[in-house]
Amino acid sequence: MNQSDSSLASPTSPSDASRRLLPWLVAVAFFMESLDTTILNTAVPTISSALGVAPLSMKAVLASYTLSLAVFIPISGWMADRFGTRRVFSSAIGLFTLGSFLCGVSGNIHLLVACRILQGCGGAMMVPVGRLTLVRTFAKSDLLRTMSFVSIPALVAPMLGPIAGGLIVAYLHWRFIFFLNIPIGLAGLILVYLHLPDYREEKTHPLDVVGLILFGSGIALLSYVLEIFGEHALSSREMSGLLALSLMLLAGYGVHARSLPFPLLQLKLFRIRTFRAAVSGSFFTRLGIGGVPFLLPLLYQVGLGFTPIQSGLLVMPQAIAAMSMKAIMPRLLRRIGYRGVLISNTLILGVLLMVFATIGLRTPVWAIVLQAFLYGAFTSLQYTSMNTLVYADIGEIDASSASSIASTMQQMSISFGVATAGMATAFFIPSTHSNPVEMIHGIHKALIALGVLTIASTIVFRSLKSRDGDDVSQHKVMHPGG
Repeated sequence: MNQSDSSLASPTSPSDASRRLLPWLVAVAFFMESLDTTILNTAVPTISSALGVAPLSMKAVLASYTLSLAVFIPISGWMADRFGTRRVFSSAIGLFTLGSFLCGVSGNIHLLVACRILQGCGGAMMVPVGRLTLVRTFAKSDLLRTMSFVSIPALVAPMLGPIAGGLIVAYLHWRFIFFLNIPIGLAGLILVYLHLPDYREEKTHPLDVVGLILFGSGIALLSYVLEIFGEHALSSREMSGLLALSLMLLAGYGVHARSLPFPLLQLKLFRIRTFRAAVSGSFFTRLGIGGVPFLLPLLYQVGLGFTPIQSGLLVMPQAIAAMSMKAIMPRLLRRIGYRGVLISNTLILGVLLMVFATIGLRTPVWAIVLQAFLYGAFTSLQYTSMNTLVYADIGEIDASSASSIASTMQQMSISFGVATAGMATAFFIPSTHSNPVEMIHGIHKALIALGVLTIASTIVFRSLKSRDGDDVSQHKVMHPGG
C-alpha cells in the first residue's frame, strides 16, 4: 500500500481478498455510470411517445444527467476526505440505484428529469472516488495493471449501450433501461461494505462554497451550451452570451482559487509536469477521438444503410481489442515509457481516424471490423496511459483533488468531443443530405479533420521527459542507465 501522509487516517490494511475484489467493484461502478450515458439514446423516440412529449423535449432528460455530473464531480474529493471513501462510494451507488428506480417508475417528463439529476449526483461521485480508493490502496508500481483493468468498462459500456438499449426497447419495456441498474447497484452496496477500504482525512479544511458556486455554475452552463450545440433552440447571440458568461464564471473561479489556501480544486497541481500533460493531453486528444462514437453510427446507418443492431456489432471489435490490450499495455509502457507511448500512440490514433475515412459502400465488412479492432486497442492504451500518468507525481495528500480535477476535465472533454464532431459534421455535410453518397463524403471529411486535430494534440505530450512516470510504468527497470 502507498505510504500515507500524516494527515490521512489510514484504515486497517485491506485483506488479500479485498485487494483482489476492489478493482472488480470499482470496474462495475464505472460500467454502470458509463453505460447510462449511452443506453438511453436509443430509447429516446420510444420514451417520448410513452410520456406524450415531443422527441426534442427528451434533450432535457439527457442534458440533466450531464449537468449533474459536471456540478457534483468537483466536490467528490472533498467529500471523500471528509466522510471517508467507503461512505461516499456507497452513498454514490445508493443514489445512482435509487435514481435509476425512480426514473423507471416516472410517469411524466418533469419527474424523469428530476430523477436523472439525482442519478447524476451518484454517478458524479462513483468515478473519482473509485479512482481515489485505488490510488490509496495500490502502490504506484501496481497502479498501471489495476487502472488498465478498471478502464475497460468505461470503453466497453458506450459500445454496448446502443445495442442494449435497442434490444430492451424491442423486446422488453423502456423502463427496464433504468431497472437494469438496480440488482447491480444492490450487489455493489453489499460488496462496498465488505471490501472497500475507508480512507479519510483526520482534519479537513472547510468546503469552498464560493468556489463551488462559481465553478459549478460555470461548468454546468458550459456543459449546457455544448449539449445544445448545433441545434436551433437558441440564437447565435444567445449561445455566444451563455458561452461568454460560463467562461467569465470559470475565470472568476481561477482568480478566487489563487486567493485561498484550500480552494475547491487545487489548480496548483497543474505546475506538476506529468499531471499537466496527462490532464490537458487527455482533454485535447478527446477533442478528436471523442466524436467517433457520434460519427461512426452516422456513417454506418445513414451512409452505408446498416441497421442500428448491425452498426452496433461493427463497433464491438473495439471492446474486444480494449480487453486484449490489458496484457500488452504494461509491457509497452515498461519498454517505451509514457512519453514515447503517448506521442506515438496519439499519432497512430490520428492516422486511424483518417483510415476510417476510406470506408465506403464497397468496403468489405472484414476490413471495417479490422479497423475497429485496431482503433479499440490503441484507444484503450491511450486512455489508460493518460489516466495513470495523472497520479505519477501526486502525493497522498493531493490525491483526492487530483482525482476530482481529472474526472471533471474528462467529463468536459466528452462533451467537447461530441460538440467538435457535430461542428465538423455540420460544416462538411450539406443541410439537405438525402443522398447517402454525399453523407459518406461529408463524414469522411469530418473524420479527416478530427484525425488532423488528434495528431496536433501530440504537442501536449512533447513536454514530457523520457523518465516521467517511471514509478508507475517501471520503465527504469528496463533501462537502468537511461
